[in-house]
Amino acid sequence: MKTLLIISLLIFLVGCTGGGNLAKIKLGKRCTEVKDGAYQESSYIWLVGTESIDTFDRRITKENCKKVN
Repeated sequence: MKTLLIISLLIFLVGCTGGGNLAKIKLGKRCTEVKDGAYQESSYIWLVGTESIDTFDRRITKENCKKVN
C-alpha cells in the first residue's frame, strides 16, 4: 500500500510540472524580495521554467528570507 501511494504521488507531481517548460527543480528555503509593500513568497521547493532559469538565482535567494524575519 505504501508503494502504491508513493507511485501515485510521483505521477501526480509529474503532471504538475508544466510539461516541457520545466528546466530545474530547486530545493531549500528561498524567498522573493519584498518591493513596495508587496508580499514575500517563500518555499522549500521551486519549479523553475526555461524562460526564467538565467535570472532565478539573482531574484529568489536565501538572503531575502533573512531580510524580513
